Amino acid sequence: MRADPLGSIFIRFLKFGLLAWGGPAAQIAMIKHECVDEEHWIPEESFKKLLAVYQVLPGPEAHELCVYFGRVRGGKLGGFLAGLGFMLPGFVLMLALSILYVEANLAGHLDELFYGLTAAVGAVVARAVVRLSRTFITDVPLAVIAVAGFALTLFVNANFVLVLVGAGIAYELWTNSGRWTRRANSFSLGPAILVVLAGAVTVSLTAQIFWEGLKAGLLTFGGAFTVIPFLQQGSVDAHHWLTNSQFVDGLAMSGVLPAPLIIFSTFVGYVAGGLTGALVMTLGIFLPAFVFPIFLHRQLVAVAENVRLHPFLLGVAAGVIGLIASVTVQIVDTSVVDIPTALLAIGAFMALNRWHGKLTVVYVVLGCGVIGAALQLIGVV
Repeated sequence: MRADPLGSIFIRFLKFGLLAWGGPAAQIAMIKHECVDEEHWIPEESFKKLLAVYQVLPGPEAHELCVYFGRVRGGKLGGFLAGLGFMLPGFVLMLALSILYVEANLAGHLDELFYGLTAAVGAVVARAVVRLSRTFITDVPLAVIAVAGFALTLFVNANFVLVLVGAGIAYELWTNSGRWTRRANSFSLGPAILVVLAGAVTVSLTAQIFWEGLKAGLLTFGGAFTVIPFLQQGSVDAHHWLTNSQFVDGLAMSGVLPAPLIIFSTFVGYVAGGLTGALVMTLGIFLPAFVFPIFLHRQLVAVAENVRLHPFLLGVAAGVIGLIASVTVQIVDTSVVDIPTALLAIGAFMALNRWHGKLTVVYVVLGCGVIGAALQLIGVV
């Protein structure tokens, strides 16, 4: 297969980035339509297997698909340029909004708009919990694991790495205790302990921000929404770089941008450490999404297709759902402050369940913002 010019690869995926409205499903459908249905870069069946790999393993699926297709058409550099093109529009927009938010007190000047915008965020994340649950919670033990992850995170503030490792081991034990006894060393707690110990090491703020982004990028099992609890626990609960209200504001702004949801990490990084913080947080969280498809694609396919690992990965996915559910409760507690915001959140959730168009999320979030502002202007609240 003749390689495409690197410039054309970058422009093609930059176009995808400019049109990346509507969340992961809409982004994946757009990429598939052009790269598979029209250009025939890979067969339909191969695409389904490819998507299954990236849905199970860490990272935003749409971005990883872009990197993969760029590598197919232009080698490793083509993969890098494809991923860069896809994320660049969202990064620039999110960085600009972050600068305005901090330096020009955007939230203070537009507090009427943010009143309704943030009310919609809880509905968006709650809808993701429902969608992910339908995909990954397939039996009672997985449901129990998800509930346990929810309780441990919300009420005990347990470390999310330990929650995920424990969830994976628990479902592996349930599925095949005999095999677990023979292969206990396969799921060592060493990496998790290293993560916890690393958190106790004193390093510079820049290094801390990068590390939090990298941890989130390595642990976003099941799609982009799973990054929310990881960043929330690291940036709000552990380091106190942001308040929960600021965190929800960042999510609200990312919901109306043409970008993968995890681009709100740029906002988290900027509030935590200015321009340098925004750059290193974005680098950390997107680094695995570049490295995996470019350098480790075959190994990832082998992991995803390894039947023996499926119980562990399913348990981790159930634990992630519990984490997202716990963060949803915290988001709702922060953003729903009175009866009108409660009604806006309920209405947003119902609309997201009813309509699934490419721009539904954008319309719902902006619509809640406009309605909330109108209610304040006419003196209802």
